[in-house]
Amino acid sequence: MPSGCSSRQRQRPRKLVICLSGLSGTGKSTIGRELAKRYGLRYVSGGEALKQKARELGYDVSERGWWEREGGRDFLAERLRNPRFDREVDAWLLEQAREGDVVIDSWTIAWLLEREIGFRICLYGSEEVRAARVARRDGMSLEEALKAIRAKEERSREIYRRLYGFDLFDLSAYDLVVDTDNLAPEEVVAAICAVIESMRARGEFS
Repeated sequence: MPSGCSSRQRQRPRKLVICLSGLSGTGKSTIGRELAKRYGLRYVSGGEALKQKARELGYDVSERGWWEREGGRDFLAERLRNPRFDREVDAWLLEQAREGDVVIDSWTIAWLLEREIGFRICLYGSEEVRAARVARRDGMSLEEALKAIRAKEERSREIYRRLYGFDLFDLSAYDLVVDTDNLAPEEVVAAICAVIESMRARGEFS
């Protein structure tokens, strides 16, 4: 999938707000933490915030690969029944973004945040490659991983469609799409930083 960035022009530099998204196995948390480190930004994870909501309900979220296992699937069903968990987390993420100087790892922020705030990045990966990464990461078979990410993503897609009316698989909200299938994490970071530095040179970010 090709990469590209917006040609939006700004009258004055914006605080750097990186909105990072991508389906399971694309390396969001790894890339997000490294970008935060590179630019001296805070790192905020929507997935971790949702896990905290699950923890408050009594879920044990400490298991490796929790989102792809029974507990994560049960919490997804809970979220589908009750939208308050997602609404509360997303409201908090928007507050963090408006403060600036932050990397936000979230499936929703690119769609919900005002267009004049934030540089929106999507990490793309084919289903086969992503499943293989999840299998290695979480200690499951490739078949189990593939089944798990399909179920997770289809249910998440339905949650966001009902709540906000966008399609999780739609890439139109993003300024930059990076295909991670054949790139190491450091190469993904380098590609993103090259675009950010170019935009800084044009005066788009402070």
